[in-house]
Amino acid sequence: MRFNVLEHQLVPEHHLVPEEDAERVLKALQITRDQLPKIRRSDPVIEVLEKVEGPIEEGRIIRVVRISPTAGVSEAYRLVVGR
Repeated sequence: MRFNVLEHQLVPEHHLVPEEDAERVLKALQITRDQLPKIRRSDPVIEVLEKVEGPIEEGRIIRVVRISPTAGVSEAYRLVVGR
């Protein structure tokens, strides 16, 4: 990889949700894992996160934090799926 995509100004923060927090997140959102939007393991962001967190298996949840001058801070969640 030539550069860290997470350092680009247009790419929001991405964080791996600890497995012990995953059920709490799903309960708060009142959804199941399958209802989350998806992100592929081949996504450049996941590849960068794996360098920090180690291998990220399918089924893990990623928190996406967007900061906007007009909307403030918003959080979204993605389910890691196969390549």
